[in-house]
Amino acid sequence: MPASKAAPSYMQRLRRDLVNNKWAYAMLLPVLAYFVVFHYVPVYGALIAFKDFNPASGMAGSEWVGLDWFKQFFNGLYFNRLMLNTLMLNVYDVLLGFPAPIVLALLMNELTSLRFKQFVQTVTYLPHFISVVVVSGMVLDFLARDGVLTNMLVALGATPDAVMNNPDWFRRIYVGSEIWQSIGWGSIIYLASLAGINPSLYEAARIDGANRWQQLLHITLPGLLPITMTLLILRLGQLMSVGFEKIILLYNPSTYETADVISTYVYRHGILDANYSYAAAVGLFNSAIALVLLVAANALSRRWSGNSIW
Repeated sequence: MPASKAAPSYMQRLRRDLVNNKWAYAMLLPVLAYFVVFHYVPVYGALIAFKDFNPASGMAGSEWVGLDWFKQFFNGLYFNRLMLNTLMLNVYDVLLGFPAPIVLALLMNELTSLRFKQFVQTVTYLPHFISVVVVSGMVLDFLARDGVLTNMLVALGATPDAVMNNPDWFRRIYVGSEIWQSIGWGSIIYLASLAGINPSLYEAARIDGANRWQQLLHITLPGLLPITMTLLILRLGQLMSVGFEKIILLYNPSTYETADVISTYVYRHGILDANYSYAAAVGLFNSAIALVLLVAANALSRRWSGNSIW
């Protein structure tokens, strides 16, 4: 009997695949180049978190200080405040902002008038296309001492205080403006998931006597569970990260007590004070916490619901 041919090696299979799909790989090259240049090469710059970086001496010539910058941050006066503010803003956003697009998608899914549904979608999508600078300006103008919303609160019996200078109001204003700006755009993916649910499931449920509420509990929500868990895992991975653009535009020294977060602290010390090594150490610590949270959230989701990213 003739000897059987040996199975091709991994390199042979890879070479054959590259030849057969060369144009597909050619289209992939710009994407790979983007991630290498802008996401992997800059990782080398994280070394300045362990050095007393001096631009004149360069990365290699700067003095190595080890974990000194991390110790300075952990023992600093504002460490507890920064951690608490960052965590609280994210917790409020997860508890209030994350379910908001889901609720909106469920409500729009129940609408029978197509024209009214399109009107609601348009109205709720529009804030997403307004820049953060414009939204922050609107918030500052509306909540100024003589602003529209302030006058409405005064008409209801409130005192005409400068709300934006009150630290007790900052978290509510920030989270509320985030929900208003993102609720419509965030509902798109849930509406797409709802459209993918098999209509025969609802027909079978109606034949069995299920009402709208029972259909929601036993068909609609389970159909949304996979995409909801995926987005929740990604959101929990950012639990210690807050976009500093809007906070910088809204906060002021009188609201630092509740508004100052890790990202704004890094901005002030890294850019304004030119303390690059200290800011890099704080940013690296924040990224490490985000990675741990992402892995933990993915593991818990896989264990409890069977859905995970990897």
